[in-house]
Amino acid sequence: MHALHFRLLIGLTLALPMLATPGIAPAQSSALAATPPSTTTRLPIYRPPMLGAPATRVGGASRGSPDNDGLTLSVLAPESTGLTRRAQPTLYWCSSKSLTTPLEFSLNDDHSIKPLVEMKLNAAQPGIHALHLTYPLKTGVEYQWAIAAVADPNQRAGDLIAGGTIQRVEPTPALAAQLDNASPGEQVLLYAEQGFWYDALAVLSEQIDANPADHHWREQRVALLEQVGLNTVAWQDQKFFASGTKPAYASH
Repeated sequence: MHALHFRLLIGLTLALPMLATPGIAPAQSSALAATPPSTTTRLPIYRPPMLGAPATRVGGASRGSPDNDGLTLSVLAPESTGLTRRAQPTLYWCSSKSLTTPLEFSLNDDHSIKPLVEMKLNAAQPGIHALHLTYPLKTGVEYQWAIAAVADPNQRAGDLIAGGTIQRVEPTPALAAQLDNASPGEQVLLYAEQGFWYDALAVLSEQIDANPADHHWREQRVALLEQVGLNTVAWQDQKFFASGTKPAYASH
């Protein structure tokens, strides 16, 4: 998917410019000086790194294609740019149904004409999928990433697209030291509080994979998704757990 196509879609859908935010420094909270309370009594509270930042998340919905009837694509991203401390983070997305049409992932920034990464995906099963990014992100650069269901390779204007934005930021030394010495549950709380959406989500998802029968981790992820308006994905996540079916994770 061409970089300009994704940027134009965001502009037309949201009527807001894509604003890069280099050098974001996550706000420090006085609560960081104390040991976070037990995760059994606290849910993560996501605090966007820049209050009032323009919305950049795009959601996909079916456009009536026979192959895509009833399809919803969602990226597990906040409404505005979320942070990561990882050079090669894991990105999560969700498909409401299994797909037979081709899927394509793309990664862009504001300075490149062509996509930095462009690759084919598959979604043989519905649910949440994980994409382990191998492209190293630079600090202070805002990247746009998107998942597209390609109905017609010759008519890309008809693509069903979901996308979001991500920026790599180095945590302060004090925050980094706390994170490195924290339990997974404490890491989730700290990451969410300091705007590191992608890392909070990754830790939760890794714990769900490792402990699929532990409803505590899934409840935390559902809470996180609902806070950024991903209520449909949160409902699907709960449905998978209630039915005893593990969501279909896929690495790319």
